[in-house]
Amino acid sequence: MFEPVVATLITSMARTVTGARSLWMGCAPEPVQRIYFANHSSHGDFVLLWASLPPALRKLTRPVAGSDYWNKSAVRRYIINRVFNGVLIDRERKDPVDNPLQPMLDALATGYSLIIFPEGTRNPEDGLLPFKSGLYHLAKSYPQAQVIPVWIANLNRVMPKGRVLPLPLLCTTSFGTPLQLEEDESKEQFLTRSRDALLALAPEHS
Repeated sequence: MFEPVVATLITSMARTVTGARSLWMGCAPEPVQRIYFANHSSHGDFVLLWASLPPALRKLTRPVAGSDYWNKSAVRRYIINRVFNGVLIDRERKDPVDNPLQPMLDALATGYSLIIFPEGTRNPEDGLLPFKSGLYHLAKSYPQAQVIPVWIANLNRVMPKGRVLPLPLLCTTSFGTPLQLEEDESKEQFLTRSRDALLALAPEHS
């Protein structure tokens, strides 16, 4: 099986190119079930976040990614399915009967942690787009899973759109304090609180 070797090569490359630092500011890297949610500015976001976890936690953590992007070629399908054990979701929602969150719920039900991007799409600008409702529904369905904000800094500048070679800039992944859906907290209130917690980890807001 070559997948562990490929995973090691990819994560080592990601950390070397970005000089990545993991800042565990509000929690420790513990083997507990978590939903890591982060800002989304690059296709490399989940790779860097996954690489920032200790090896033991990587085995327990699955990135959530759009099937429309990762199913476009055999190489992409191999990487997301065999190397990262990703959870693919249909962002186009061709079948309105299906629950788009079901693949994530199934992964949580089997004990995995998740990496998600609640903006729903890449945002190359500073700041955050409004959050989609998925984070709220996951937190409501699995209150035993810690909800962890993670700010990924500088990755959009290291590899901006259209650039072939990366720029030598330091990237950081800052892990914040766990959140929990409070009793009687509305979807809008929870998403606003989650978004604020993530923004608070950004260097310009610290």
